[in-house]
Amino acid sequence: MFKKALLAGVAASAMLAGSAMAAGISGDKVVIGVLTDLSGVYADVAGKGSVAAAEMAVADFGGTVAGKPIELISADHQNKADIGANIAREWVDAKGVDMMIDMTNSAVGLAVQGVGAEKGVVTINTGAASVRLTQKECSATGFHWIYDTYALAHVTPPTVIANGGDSWFLLTADYAFGHSLEADATSVITEMGGKVVGSVRHPFPSADLSSFLLQAQSSGAKVIGLANAGQDTINSVKQAAEFGIVAGGQKLVALLAFLSDIHSIGLDLGQGLNVTTGFYWDLDDQTRAFSKKFFDKFGKEPTMVQAAVYSGVLHYLKAVKDSGTDDGKTVAAKMKATPVQDDVIHNGKIGANGSVIHDMYLMEVKKPSESKGEWDLYKVVKTVPGDQAFQDPAKSGCPLVQ
Repeated sequence: MFKKALLAGVAASAMLAGSAMAAGISGDKVVIGVLTDLSGVYADVAGKGSVAAAEMAVADFGGTVAGKPIELISADHQNKADIGANIAREWVDAKGVDMMIDMTNSAVGLAVQGVGAEKGVVTINTGAASVRLTQKECSATGFHWIYDTYALAHVTPPTVIANGGDSWFLLTADYAFGHSLEADATSVITEMGGKVVGSVRHPFPSADLSSFLLQAQSSGAKVIGLANAGQDTINSVKQAAEFGIVAGGQKLVALLAFLSDIHSIGLDLGQGLNVTTGFYWDLDDQTRAFSKKFFDKFGKEPTMVQAAVYSGVLHYLKAVKDSGTDDGKTVAAKMKATPVQDDVIHNGKIGANGSVIHDMYLMEVKKPSESKGEWDLYKVVKTVPGDQAFQDPAKSGCPLVQ
């Protein structure tokens, strides 16, 4: 009986292995879709730069995987969840897309991850921030790369509170990302003994934030936390300067700001801002090497999101190569079993909930006198180990962890 059971097990394993090999590469090519913001408030954060980063990853990988060509397509989700989901469905059903990356907007990211889960297609959110992606709404084929709202809230506020900034007013973008960041930041501020004295949600996107900033100013809070991003953050900082908010003694904290945002704001207005990031072009020899190639191709230093696209595409292609198939669930399992190690992310690991866990960095925007060039914008205040920055997958509520 033991021999029969052993033989049956061997036969079953052989059948599974044979099935995986037979699956191979669907459509005789691997198709990657970069779904990004090409025309809106996050176009500089991601946009064409994300497409360029994906092209770099494909080229660096050699242009083929498992003996098959790699095709890259892109589209503009216009920061609308329904448009993003419709594009995702059309890509999978009509164009044979095997993996979708970027998404930028949290509402779009959640919608597209849902499509990927339904279709068995890998989705890698590099721009969407909401930690909901790896909590109850996690997916067996869904990944959250480089940063999330939990990490943002657990890196910047504790340092600000430790330095005396114990009363906060939160200015929040009124959609999934802003709501998630506001909730995570409020939780951390309260746990650290601080107090959120008020908050207000502004339309997304918003060109005129004056009335909201005046509410923040009149609150008397020591710290005004910006729970927005992209052009909304740029507008917030510039308009805050017009009202003399920082000059009046209140501290402005950008809970999420990208390199492109600070570049647009300029060091005169941005100096002293604390920024949390998962990547900076001038961190070490590896980040500088990748960023030089990106700059030569795109003419700008990469943002955290654009760098994450490069990392995510490379990691996905490695998993396809190692597993010999583009079957979404098979590749996703291989991705989770493989450490993330490249010129963007060093010594990263992926939790069962799809969260990429790695070091995060608290930065301070340099004074004009400290900067040595156009993109020399940050100095490192603190490196926060991934296990401290990101939520423990076991506590995320993701059903996959159980």
